[in-house]
Amino acid sequence: MPNSKTYTTLEAAALIGVAVRSVQQMVDRGELQAWKTAGGHRRILQESVHAWLESRRSGGPAPAATVSSPVSAPAPVPADGASRGVTAAQRTRPCVLLIEDSNHFQNLVRLLVAQKFPEVELHVAEEGIAGLAMAGQLQPDVLLVDILLPGIDGATLITSLRTHPQFQRSRLLVVTSLNPEDRAPFEFALHGVPVVHKPHLVTALPPLLAQALAEARAESVAA
Repeated sequence: MPNSKTYTTLEAAALIGVAVRSVQQMVDRGELQAWKTAGGHRRILQESVHAWLESRRSGGPAPAATVSSPVSAPAPVPADGASRGVTAAQRTRPCVLLIEDSNHFQNLVRLLVAQKFPEVELHVAEEGIAGLAMAGQLQPDVLLVDILLPGIDGATLITSLRTHPQFQRSRLLVVTSLNPEDRAPFEFALHGVPVVHKPHLVTALPPLLAQALAEARAESVAA
C-alpha cells in the first residue's frame, strides 16, 4: 500500500472541491481509500479519488455529508473597474495575486492560503494579460506567477513586473511544473526569484510566502 500513488488530504480536497475535514470523513466512511504514514498523516490513494470524481461525472449522487463549501477565492477585481475593487491604499489586509491557469493548482493555493494565512486577501487571474492588469490595479504585496501561461508567458510577465516602478514593492514568487533543467530558457527572468516546484507546492510554498509577506510588511512599515 505505501508504494501506491497517493495524494495528501490537502491535495485530495483541492481536486474534489471540499474541505480537508470532509476528505477525512470520506476516508472514515470508506468512500476513499487511504493509509497512514508513520507520523500519522493520511495518504489518499489516487485511484480512489479518480474513481470518486468519475462517479460524480457519470451522474451518481454525492454521498451524504461529503460535500462542504469549498474554499473560494475572492471575486476577481475587474481590470477596468478600479472603483469596484480595493486599491493598495485602501487595503487593510495583506494581498496576494496568483496568476495560474490550472484549476487544480488554483484550488490548492486557495486551500493553503485559507488554512495557513487566513488574514490574506487572495486574488486569482487565469492568464498573463489579465494578471498584469490586476497586478496594476491591486499592487499586491506578493505575486505568485506560473511560468507557462496563456496570453503572455510567465517569463515575459515577470520581466515586465520586475522592471516597472509600479511593482517595486511587490514580492515575486514563481510556481512551475518545470524541472530545473527545463527552466533554462527562462533563467533571464528567474534570476533571484524564489521558485516553487509544483510537486512540492504544499510544503515549499508556505515558508516562502510567509517570508515574502513579512518582507512586504516590513517595507510598508518603513515607508
